Amino acid sequence: MHAKLLTLPGFALFGWNVPSFTLHTYGALLAIAFLAGLWIAHREAKRTGMDAARITDMAVYVLIGGLIGARLLLLLVDWRHFVANPREMVALVQSGGVFYGGLLGALPVAWWYVRRHKLDPWRSADVLAPGVVLGQSIGRLGCFAAGCCWGRATDVAWAVTFTDTYVQKQVGTPLDLPLHPSQIYESLLCLGIFVVVMWIARRKRFHGQVMLAYVALYAAGRFVLEYFRGDAARGTLFGGALSTSQFIAILMAVATALLYPYLARKQRIEPPAKAA
Repeated sequence: MHAKLLTLPGFALFGWNVPSFTLHTYGALLAIAFLAGLWIAHREAKRTGMDAARITDMAVYVLIGGLIGARLLLLLVDWRHFVANPREMVALVQSGGVFYGGLLGALPVAWWYVRRHKLDPWRSADVLAPGVVLGQSIGRLGCFAAGCCWGRATDVAWAVTFTDTYVQKQVGTPLDLPLHPSQIYESLLCLGIFVVVMWIARRKRFHGQVMLAYVALYAAGRFVLEYFRGDAARGTLFGGALSTSQFIAILMAVATALLYPYLARKQRIEPPAKAA
């Protein structure tokens, strides 16, 4: 676990002091996640006959909206902590934020884009979904390297122990304490969902099926994974009975259950007519 991938010392150049530069592992993996997600979206758009360039542009806007939303929800659920410790606002940059905040931030951006460019919303969603979940899988590895989104204390054989004081200073990671590798759990969950939705994408019966499968599978998996999380920044509701993400996961699961039969009827893909 290395939070810093590369550090270049500062130096003097023609009388100017060039500051040191640090390439964080989280930032590098986040960039890889973006590129991988864009590549998958571009590839899926071409496969389904959509405008690949337009879909790629849309993905960039959606990713930016998601980044902003993820950090805003993190700020909201842990508002008192940040007000009491304003210097720890840097954690908003180091942390991946709250994923559901990213989803809520991405949705209005996606809606605006498809309306402006007259794209089919559900076909576009199906094209974007695999890239999003693959990006999540890679991005959670960045969380693991940065020490954020850590798990509960445990004595399981695969527990991880953080020892880097840098990550403790940046995001408050507990040191010298065996923890559930919750970031790895979610990375593997998202990788599994990616495989499933790619399989569905080539066999879907209606437009929107891929996106709904992604949302439903992630909501179920995330609800369970929250029981292995130990970071306080997740926020709690109903007297601590549920985390913020668990509550949103329930809402997403209900929305998926309601939308599935509606889209299966309204967005059904008619099979090609058989030759006489």
